[in-house]
Amino acid sequence: MQVKLAYGRQGLTAEFPDDATTVIEPREAPGLPDERQALLDALEHPISARPLREWLRPGARVCITFTDLTRATPNERLIPWLLEYLTQWVPPERITLLNSLGTHRPNTPAELQQMLGPEIVRRYRVEHNDPENEAAHVPVGALADGTPVLLSRHLMEAEVRIVTGFIEPHFFAGFSGGPKGLVPGIAHQRTVFSNHGPRNLSHAHATFGITRGNPLWEELLRAARLAEPVFLCNVTLNTRRQITGVFAGDLELAHHAGTEFVRRESMCPVEKPFEVVVTTNSGYPLDLNLYQGVKGMAAAARTVRPGGCIILACECSDGVPAGSAYERWLRGARSPAELLAQLATNPTVQPDQWQVQIQAQIQQRAEVLLHSSLPPDTVRACLLTPCEDIAAAVRERLRAAGPGARVAVLPHGPLTIPYLTGPGPAV
Repeated sequence: MQVKLAYGRQGLTAEFPDDATTVIEPREAPGLPDERQALLDALEHPISARPLREWLRPGARVCITFTDLTRATPNERLIPWLLEYLTQWVPPERITLLNSLGTHRPNTPAELQQMLGPEIVRRYRVEHNDPENEAAHVPVGALADGTPVLLSRHLMEAEVRIVTGFIEPHFFAGFSGGPKGLVPGIAHQRTVFSNHGPRNLSHAHATFGITRGNPLWEELLRAARLAEPVFLCNVTLNTRRQITGVFAGDLELAHHAGTEFVRRESMCPVEKPFEVVVTTNSGYPLDLNLYQGVKGMAAAARTVRPGGCIILACECSDGVPAGSAYERWLRGARSPAELLAQLATNPTVQPDQWQVQIQAQIQQRAEVLLHSSLPPDTVRACLLTPCEDIAAAVRERLRAAGPGARVAVLPHGPLTIPYLTGPGPAV
């Protein structure tokens, strides 16, 4: 059978054996018939909060966070509609748009125009989170280990704080959106490093689909609450990037309503693990770089047999990215085992440590092949095996695994979260 995989902007098609392939996809919710009106209705009738217009006062400063280029949030629709609503009461010069980069690189002017539209970039003040600049952040409290919670001054000095984004399963925070728009979104890296450190990341509940009981997410929520009052405006999407739901209002309760919607659409039961799992990172823009591709690996790892094989199709048009802390970590070790040993003896959490830890843990359990636009030498330097032909690699691994071997295909990667209902490896 032929299966189209989400890969870059165009996708790619690969051949799989008819009698040994299980395709696992999200339940595809239909797009809303009128996305703009759904957003406006949600602002007027939010979950456990006053209508947004009642938050606005003459002279009030408004800060709106938006997600960066590595996220599929339809900012080019969501932000103009939100501004159209706000400017009934607040002039444009009182509104700041804040790119919630977390610890990612700043987006270029061209990327901002692509994300928001040229008119929005021209007319409104657009700022980036500056995760290395402590003076750009305000202390609002502390995490469990005493690390200060430092949040962007742009947000904290505004009287009206609006956090936008979209909700999808997340490989260690349970789900994206909600408090993640604040931490790590507009937090200083000290706050992020502490929360994303081994004390939280090594917990069994720091995984897809779990918020309550996930110490990493629960700490994110406590830290984000320190920014209150906050008005949340999150959306859910289908694989065509159509908006399927708008969840606005209280930071925790509106996010919970959205996560339950996504859970019903994305969590897929399977009875037993597979010898081979082919996954993606959901295509552009989520597969811009290999760093983000760890999410696709993590989705596949939930149902791969110990000692099996994961094949990740992730275009990586933006590279590893080159020169990132993630790349330096990978190039500084000869094997996943050596990498984990280095992490275990590292006295302080470093940039991107969480991503390399998860990748190395997955590679301890399964072989990982990468089909991408990266040069083969770069792939090998990142401790992965290049894969030019996905179909051939699947046939070879199934043949080596013996009679009865099966392959699972996740065409949309971490937008679909399989989970085992029968005997299998712990997730």
